[in-house]
Amino acid sequence: MALCFQISPSSIKSQLLSNPKFHIKKPSNFVTICCTQSEGVENATGKQQKKLSKQSSWEAEDSEGKDYLYRLGAEADNMNIAVGARSGIIDDLFTGNFLGKDSDIVFDYRQKATRSFEYLQGDYYIAPAFLDKVVVHMAKNFMAHLLNVRVPLILGIWGGKGQGKTFQTELIFRALGVEPIIMSAGELESERAGEPGRLIRERYRTASQVVQNQGKMSCLMINDIDAGLGIFGNTQMTVNNQIVVGSLMNIADNPTRVSIGQGWREADITHRIPIIVTGNDFARIYAPLIRDGRMDKFYWQPTEEDIVNIVSRMYEKDGITKDEVVSIVQEFPNQALDFYGALRSRTYDRSILEWVNDAGGAEDLGTRLLKQKRDGKLPVFTPPQQTLDALLESGYDLIKEQKLIMETKLSKEYLKNMDDVQV
Repeated sequence: MALCFQISPSSIKSQLLSNPKFHIKKPSNFVTICCTQSEGVENATGKQQKKLSKQSSWEAEDSEGKDYLYRLGAEADNMNIAVGARSGIIDDLFTGNFLGKDSDIVFDYRQKATRSFEYLQGDYYIAPAFLDKVVVHMAKNFMAHLLNVRVPLILGIWGGKGQGKTFQTELIFRALGVEPIIMSAGELESERAGEPGRLIRERYRTASQVVQNQGKMSCLMINDIDAGLGIFGNTQMTVNNQIVVGSLMNIADNPTRVSIGQGWREADITHRIPIIVTGNDFARIYAPLIRDGRMDKFYWQPTEEDIVNIVSRMYEKDGITKDEVVSIVQEFPNQALDFYGALRSRTYDRSILEWVNDAGGAEDLGTRLLKQKRDGKLPVFTPPQQTLDALLESGYDLIKEQKLIMETKLSKEYLKNMDDVQV
């Protein structure tokens, strides 16, 4: 190791120049003096000091001989925002008060990526069969290392439209204390090739961090996956579709080694995180993804008892009895669960129209809604009193609209004179 420093020729002492440890490197107006030592530098007490690089974690080498700065630069899209404006880490003068003295950008982002379900207030009904399937899947994956069987990483919940697949799953998450990462089918496509596949791997690793850092169970949930990956008619499969399918297959086969693009590290082991996907028709998804070794499938079709119990909890605060709910379900059979939720919503229409008239009518409604809401001058909205007759009336209106959609074909109206054309 060589330590070099410059001194003025007039200040050079004869005893310094005569010392064999020093030699003049370059004559000039200032003389550069170099001290060559093999190990460390002697301080005033004559003791050897360790080199700073031996104590710095920035230059600590891994098993491959690469230091931290090399690994940091090798990672794609790296941004040094992990520290944030934390008091005590940087000078308090620069932390400011806008974000707070202890703000952490990345931590706030991770909190937003998870779902905690505080909005699910009240007592809801969870179907026993649904609960058993999700609980078993979560337990099997978190204890997979203790089982001598192959455990599918993905649980595919599929069934008819509006049967409460997502809502029932969220209720179970709240009951179990699970803090999941939620994705939708709209995030499975992007104008940038490979971005959705990378997003899935990042969300999977984020769920692993929830388990490691917060001590909570977590999972990755993708809603309506067949809408994002399914092949409908003559639609073309895009590169992103292929990468997403490949990423999910790879994660299912190697759930503890998930890369987001950086070089592999021997110590980079990810927690096994269960994946739950929902959809209406899994027959439209690439078959190797849904094979039994990767995906455990569960067809959800609520029974009449399940529907009655779920709707009863829905109408419980409105004073509707369970016998009245039974009569509603029997009056409108073969309907999805969202139909009975739409009944309650439809009963509000007349009350909302009366409220709009009390607020000044339809003219300039938007301006009054925004301005008077800010000033607190809007009239008080009184929810309607729910009755069996009102719910049945709403149900008949919805059934009428369903039949019109199924029976009315606009093409027949547009081309009604085609039979008269002579070919």
